[in-house]
Parts: sequence; C-alpha cells; structure tokens
Amino acid sequence: MGFIADKAARVSPSSTLAIDSKAKAMIAQGIDVVAFGAGEPDFDTPQHIKDAAVEAIMAGKTKYTPASGTVDLKQAVCRKFARDNGLSYAPENIVVSNGAKHSLMNIFNAICNPGDEVIIPAPFWVSYPEMVKMADGVPVALMTKEENDFKFTADELEAAITDKTRALVLNTPSNPTGMVYTKAELEAIAEVILRHDIYVISDEIYEHLAYGDFPTSIAALGEEIKEKTIIVNGVSKTYAMTGWRIGYTASNAALAKVMSNIQSHATSNPNSIAQAAAIAALDGPMDEMLKMKAAFNERRKYMMERIAKIDGVSCREPKGAFYVMMNISALKGRTLGGVKIESSDDFANAFLEKALVAVVPGSGFAADDYVRWSYATSMENIKKGLDRLEAFLKA
Repeated sequence: MGFIADKAARVSPSSTLAIDSKAKAMIAQGIDVVAFGAGEPDFDTPQHIKDAAVEAIMAGKTKYTPASGTVDLKQAVCRKFARDNGLSYAPENIVVSNGAKHSLMNIFNAICNPGDEVIIPAPFWVSYPEMVKMADGVPVALMTKEENDFKFTADELEAAITDKTRALVLNTPSNPTGMVYTKAELEAIAEVILRHDIYVISDEIYEHLAYGDFPTSIAALGEEIKEKTIIVNGVSKTYAMTGWRIGYTASNAALAKVMSNIQSHATSNPNSIAQAAAIAALDGPMDEMLKMKAAFNERRKYMMERIAKIDGVSCREPKGAFYVMMNISALKGRTLGGVKIESSDDFANAFLEKALVAVVPGSGFAADDYVRWSYATSMENIKKGLDRLEAFLKA
C-alpha cells in the first residue's frame, strides 16, 4: 500500500454510516429491515422551494457565484437571524457552504493550529472529533451524565479548559441526545467562554425542531459573547433539504473572511440553484415545517412511552431534534440472539442480524451504554421496530 498521511490515517469511519450501509445492503437483497439510522427528515422538500429551484434554472442562474454565497442569500440568512434569534448580522458576517458539515470544516481549519484543543461534550455527533483531527487539532471529550440530561455545567467546562483550548462545540438541540440548553445554562457557559477568551461553535441546525420553547442562541446573550460565537446552521433539517447541501455560519467579520478564503480554494461556491432555493426556504412560509414538527413530536412521545414499558432498556425525554438515546447498560453481559452483548456495537449488530432492526451504536458518540434511534421515519416503522425490540429481548 502506498504512503498515507498520519493525519488521514487517524480519521475514523462514521459509525452512523457503517450500520446504515449494512442495513441498506440487506434491504437491497429484499430483507425486511426497519432502519432507524437516518439523520434526515422523511418528508419531501416543500413545493415552493422546489419551484424556486426550477425558476432559477430557467432564469440561467447556473453559473459561479461568489465563493461564500450570493449577497441575496446572505441577506436572507441575516433576516432569518433577526427574525428567529434576535441577532443582527450583515452579509460580511455570513459564509454559505456546501452543507453545515462543510461549514464546520471551514471553522476548524480557520481556528486550529497543530495541537490546539477543541472541547466536545459527549455524547457527541460522530463527525465533530474527526473534523478537529483533520484540521490538526485535538478533540477533547467532555463527558456528561444521563441524570443531568446529558448536559455539562459551567464548572465542568471550566475544569476541562487548558492553555491549549481554542474552542467549545455547543450543539443545542443535540444530536444524538436531543437535549436543549436553557438560557440560564447558556449564560453560565458564556461567562466561562469570555473569561478564558475561547470560541464557542454553536451548532443550531436543529433549532426549529425543539418541542418546548424556541431555543436561545448563546450569541443572543450580549455583544461580547456574540463576538466569540460562530453559529452553524443550514436548511437541511428545518426544510427537509438534506440533499440540497446548503449550510451557513455567522461570526465576526475577520473570521468570516478567513473561512471564505479557505472555501474559495477548497470548493468555490455552493450550488447556485440550491442557493436560490434556500432563499425561498428562509423567506417562505413555515406551514410544511410545522406539520413535519408535529409529526416528529407525535412519534417522539410514542417512542418514549413504548421504550419505558420494555424491561431492560430506558431513555431520557429528548427535547429536540429527532433522536432517542436508549440506555442498554442493563443488557450488557446478557446473550441476545446467540450473541453475548458486551458493547453497543454488539447489540446493534445482533439486533440488525437477528431482529432486522437497524439502530446506531453509541460507541461512535462516546456513549457505549446507548444506541440511537431516529424517529425521522413513519409511525408504522416505529411500531414495527419497537415490536421487534420487545420480541428480541424476550427471546
């Protein structure tokens, strides 16, 4: 085998995609697998957004745009921040990228020198630490407890900060736990951020999928913390636009310029047609999103109630996103489907092979006592999957 860079060799594959690929291969063979790995809404993109894309094509908007996005889309993003979050940004603060994942890559490459640490509360989305590694940084997991709703405190953050700490990743509502930080919790966190003069990368991609009050953005707590905050958002989850690949950041203008420079060399502009569609999404009606959210909420409640009645497993109530973290610690040491369960990977593989249900092992989230279910699938599938869980555990 030829030479491979150390940095590249350190990057781990996505456990989310691994189980999903195995499930899809089984489905392709005609096997009746029920899949709960999806991190995308099972709804279609609203019609007015698709119409805007067609209009953009017919109007010839098929050429290069500025590398960091069109001014029109940046202005729509600014209107969104003012309307939803009470935040005032100008187009110079906005960088539009090929999905929020790309936005995060831009951020880590813009702020990390070799050896710089980025604190990532766990359970975390699988790609955060890998992205930090790819940017020559060092991911530092900040472990949280289920009894604290998987949320860290300001004191725990303080204890994790070193002289090498460059940033904190804050994901609220969270993937995979669905937890949402309160305004009071964010205020305490903001004090620590400012005292240590580090960045907070606020991933708010699930903000419209919160089932209580609309989440507070940490950047909205004052001008000082806003200057140290890099907000990551996009159209994928709110508008069922995962394949359109439009994400964006809001930050101080100096940082936005650096991220724009990085993107100009890495990818150039995001898709011009998807940008036009994103304007229609951000400025358009929210009716379809609200119907989708109501369906997610119904599924969320059903899934929680069913899991609570099944011996050997449990879950905390997720406050946002579309995931449930199911605690399987009581199953460790047991033999299920002929397999001794010693890890979340053991459980996920046995559950898929023997009961034909695909869930995501918590090992990739630094939470090996859990597996993640996505309720971004039909109620029929949810009922079938939980029926199979009951039968699997009884057998």
